[in-house]
Amino acid sequence: MKAYSFIATSLDGFIAREDGGIDWLPTYGDEDYGYEEFFSSIDALVLGRNSYELILGFETWPYGDKPVVVLSSRSDQIPRPDGGRVYTSGGRVEEVVRDLTDSGYERVYVDGGKTIQAFIRSKALHAITISRIPVLLGSGIPLFGELEADVNLVHEATRSFPDGLVQSRYRFDYDRA
Repeated sequence: MKAYSFIATSLDGFIAREDGGIDWLPTYGDEDYGYEEFFSSIDALVLGRNSYELILGFETWPYGDKPVVVLSSRSDQIPRPDGGRVYTSGGRVEEVVRDLTDSGYERVYVDGGKTIQAFIRSKALHAITISRIPVLLGSGIPLFGELEADVNLVHEATRSFPDGLVQSRYRFDYDRA
């Protein structure tokens, strides 16, 4: 199983405002910045609890019948969307990866700042696509938190869009010193 992330950040590296707000994300017409192609390639999702609750506020459940694992240290019940296949796990990343692998999933979408950070610390995130939005927030929730050591990445591609968004794809190289 390989885990991937596809996420937007402000130019100064934040994925949301301090209150979790994402009102600064663009809603430019029909451009999806490659998201549909990415999404169609994945088998399952792993989300952090905060990201999951944010998505529950959307008008429609965006993940169809793809299974979603919600990582949460809180044991209280989480609401379930109509038609969604949602499971919870309080386990460590290694356990989640093992469970998904044992279930036959090959490509998993990891989303949420803390969840992405946990997958990186566990050396479980294979690649990340970062879409940089041309806005400075000044503060907020960062994509990357503190790390115990450097994490090397290999640049695979970058493309820009007419609205100023710049998107880069990187593969993690955990073995390179």
